This record gives sequence, C-alpha cells and structure tokens, in this order.
Amino acid sequence: MEILRGTPEFKPSEVAVAEELIDTYLNEPSNSSYYILVAEVNSAVSGYICYGPTPMTEGTWDIYWIAVAQESQSQGIGSALTESVEKEIIKAKGRLVIIETSSTPAYEKTRRFYASHGYETVARIPDFYAPGDDKLVLQKRLG
Repeated sequence: MEILRGTPEFKPSEVAVAEELIDTYLNEPSNSSYYILVAEVNSAVSGYICYGPTPMTEGTWDIYWIAVAQESQSQGIGSALTESVEKEIIKAKGRLVIIETSSTPAYEKTRRFYASHGYETVARIPDFYAPGDDKLVLQKRLG
C-alpha cells in the first residue's frame, strides 16, 4: 500500500480500489478472480501487479494495476512483472491482454512503458475519468 500511496498518478479513491482488490486476493485467493504478483528487492516489496481473466470472454485478461516504488523505477521491475504475468496468462490459454489507462500528461511515462512492451492503443473514450481525461484502452495479443 505504501507503493500505491507513494505513486503520484494514483488518486486516493484509486488507491482505495486497489487496496480492496489486494484484500480480496489475500483473504481468499482461491475464490478471487484476481491474481497478484509481487516483486522484491533485498527482501523488500518493490512492486506489484494485479491481473485477472476478463469476465464473459474467452481468453481475454485484464491488467488492473501495476506499481513500482519510486526508488526502484527504471530497474526493470515493471518489465519483469509484466513479462511474468504475460507468461502466466499464456499458460492459462490467454490470448489477449487489455489495459485501461488515462490520457493525461501524468500518465505519459506509463503509456510509453506499455508501448515498449508491445501494447497498442485500440480505443479512446473522451472525458471518461473527468473532463479532459480520456480513457485509453490498450491491448496486446499473446502467442
């Protein structure tokens, strides 16, 4: 939670939703439709990723959250988490990964990160999050 709270792009309401997903996974992982991977550096949590199958689809998965501690960014942790998730999704016979993100300048680095991992923007919903803050839908085909 410290990583999420320390990520300036995330609003308090978004952090609360992320915490709810983490709690759901930790309290009953076998009954959760969410999966979480954690990255550690020197026995300290340095990042995490939350993902899961998209309801009512065949082989489509969502990456809901990815966050890396500010002091651990640009060290390959986000890439390692993303690549690990993609391998897990392929094992589960997944074929498509979807990520939703903001169009604001604060998310430019995030969008570049996703693009560098082969994700492409396939949809834009204007003013979705707030006036002037469009929702971007990114996808990557696996396999």
